[in-house]
Amino acid sequence: MSETTITARWIGPDLQYISTDSKGNTVKMGGDDIAPAQMILLGLAGCMGMDTIYVLRKKRLNVEAIEVTVVGYQPEDYPKPFTDVEVKFVITGRNLPPKAVERAINLSRDKYCIVGQTLLNPVDVQTSFVITESGEIEAIAA
Repeated sequence: MSETTITARWIGPDLQYISTDSKGNTVKMGGDDIAPAQMILLGLAGCMGMDTIYVLRKKRLNVEAIEVTVVGYQPEDYPKPFTDVEVKFVITGRNLPPKAVERAINLSRDKYCIVGQTLLNPVDVQTSFVITESGEIEAIAA
């Protein structure tokens, strides 16, 4: 089994975090930046968009642009988990067969998109923690 690791570090003063992936790419979330729940939707849009363009290009179709909009529906009460998600594609190109486009989107949703598969299937979330004293500079292994 492969693994992926990211780190989210609180940068304050309120609820703002900076997250770093294994390649060193960073993104801010919380505070005035993107909310963590919206990051789930962003991941789904990017993942399905990438899969869809990949499949359509493999079929040598002339795709010029893809825009993916994701709408997440949540209850009003906390913790407000998404109960439904709608993914809308606007695909621009020449002579695009609707059946090929539909198949590419369905392959992404049903087979290829890691984010979509994670949302569709239960995932086991395990937690652990380490407490360090202020002023100590140590590498923390979780």
